[in-house]
Amino acid sequence: MLRAAAAARRAAVAAFSTSAARTETGLYGFDVLRTAKGFRRFVDEAIQRSDELVAHIAQLPPSAEIVRTMDEISNTVCSVIDSAELCRNTHPDREFAEEADKASMRIYEHLQYLNTNTTLYNAILKAESEGALLSEESQKAANNLRVDFEKGGIHLPKDKLERVNQLNLAIAHLGRKFNENVMNKPGFVDIYPASRIPRNIQHNFKPISRFKPRGVEEQSNAMNATRQKGIRIVTDSGSVSSALRWASDEEVRRQVYVVGNSEPRENIGVLDELIDARDEFAKTMGCRSYAEFAIRPNMAASVDVVMSFLNDLSDTVRHKADEEFNTIKDFKRRVCNDKSADLEPWDEDYFIGMMKSSAHTVDPSVVASYFPLSQCIKGLNVLVESLFGATFHQVPMGDGESWHPNVIKLSLHHPDEIIALVCNFSSSRGLTARLNHCDVETLFHEFGHALHSLLSRTEYQHFSGTRVALDVAETPSNLFEFYAWDYRVLRTFALDETTGDPIPEKLVKALNASRNMFPATDLQRQVFYSIMDLTLFGEHTSKPVDTISAVADLKRKHTSWNYVEGTHWHTRFSHLINYGAGYYSYLYARCFATTIWQEVCQGDPLSRSTGSAIRDKFLRHGGAKDPSVLLKDFAGDSVIKNSGGGIIPDISSLCKEVGL
Repeated sequence: MLRAAAAARRAAVAAFSTSAARTETGLYGFDVLRTAKGFRRFVDEAIQRSDELVAHIAQLPPSAEIVRTMDEISNTVCSVIDSAELCRNTHPDREFAEEADKASMRIYEHLQYLNTNTTLYNAILKAESEGALLSEESQKAANNLRVDFEKGGIHLPKDKLERVNQLNLAIAHLGRKFNENVMNKPGFVDIYPASRIPRNIQHNFKPISRFKPRGVEEQSNAMNATRQKGIRIVTDSGSVSSALRWASDEEVRRQVYVVGNSEPRENIGVLDELIDARDEFAKTMGCRSYAEFAIRPNMAASVDVVMSFLNDLSDTVRHKADEEFNTIKDFKRRVCNDKSADLEPWDEDYFIGMMKSSAHTVDPSVVASYFPLSQCIKGLNVLVESLFGATFHQVPMGDGESWHPNVIKLSLHHPDEIIALVCNFSSSRGLTARLNHCDVETLFHEFGHALHSLLSRTEYQHFSGTRVALDVAETPSNLFEFYAWDYRVLRTFALDETTGDPIPEKLVKALNASRNMFPATDLQRQVFYSIMDLTLFGEHTSKPVDTISAVADLKRKHTSWNYVEGTHWHTRFSHLINYGAGYYSYLYARCFATTIWQEVCQGDPLSRSTGSAIRDKFLRHGGAKDPSVLLKDFAGDSVIKNSGGGIIPDISSLCKEVGL
């Protein structure tokens, strides 16, 4: 019946609310969350309220009131789910995070009860079958609710339904365990001496030391030992990225890459269990694989449609990706003065970084000087005012509402609306923080998600904002990334802190040129990730699945890069949990967004007519309308294609962007 909305949108966008700030309140504006233990009452009240609403539905005749009441149940439960997920992923207070974690599991278990509640299911069946729903949106809402019930197995015999419930809970626990292992067991590499790590990044890592004897004949004499300084690199994703980008010592890069892509080992077994559980779940539901179960409700409609799309894209990008690979390899051989040097996966970031720096003079500190967070927030205001005639205002946080002192709260006002909508942003250093351009792109990406929620106007919250078909969920966020690279947009807010002069057009051109140096390599990687995800959760002729060998074979087939024996980077790829058999949707969204940008926005990205098209033809409808209809009305019939009974994006705009 219910779909839990994604709560923590990768940390840039935090929470949404339609209530004004109060002088004293609880976390996220909920009075009940004044303390960590308030999550217990939060869950209790949601369960009590949803039970009351279930009882109310049992007394109703077939009518639209049934759909509206179920929508209220969904909103009640999702408020807890969203808040708990956000808190457990972002709150610095351990007690809050732990209580939110418990609340998340409790409300999820209640969600399973609701999804298998025959009173609700029968009520929605009667409302659909007896013609009691008059509006197109109420009919679609009822249909979606029924499908969601059936995705939970409510139509199955009792023994199978019980097994489906067990599997759903097991899948949820395995997903949590996977992500906890990624967070808590990242691995590490100790490097001696410390001088092997560039001084400008040493502050990112932990200093360590050891005693080193001065000579072999003196090893027995501790007085003759010297203390040697070293660096411990904890191989979480951020530290691995930094080391691979800046460490000139190839052996350091190799060690960091191998360890960083070989932990946590525990997730090999966790992923095996997850694959088996999802596979059994899907087959109990009458599907051949979990991938089939996950994709069937989407625009793509079938695994074959998606896999065909991905294989075609892999073939399309291969030649240019191979050319880029050889260019990087030739550059390494010149730099290292070794005509036979091989190009290894731990070389990619380092030598691409060198090539970009040598081709385009882009000083990261100079770029960041134009992007203090306060100016970037003004940039968001420029966007909403220019495109939608709305304005952002910073408003005070209520006492107890924030989870961190650097969270800021913005209220979006539109002269023709009654509602004022609120969103929160956080930064580790507050408004004075300077963002690199990658952070600016991320901010605009997350802002696209925020606008989808803020500007949707649907009758039912079940369709609000990002509650859309997975194929298109990332389209607004990908679209607004383009705004972060357009000089016409950047010059309106990226100003020199001293002189007030806008960022030079030459600098923006250099940023874009640097970004566009190896586009096929980046695209090929995303295609590989998508095929891997689809393969792991697809049909398997034998069990257990050797995921390490499967991923290694796919990397050799679909990328230009070597597979490093012994590594298993996919065991820290959390998208396998959150987007199981759905990672392809990022490529779908990128294709859609690229077409929309080129066909609708690029000519005049800040005009009111462009904003009206974005809002009225896409954002305002959320998931209430068929996404294929929305896309064609927004960007033209050619934005999508029919293929094998499903829908795929047109890739011509993406190919143009990548230079294929």
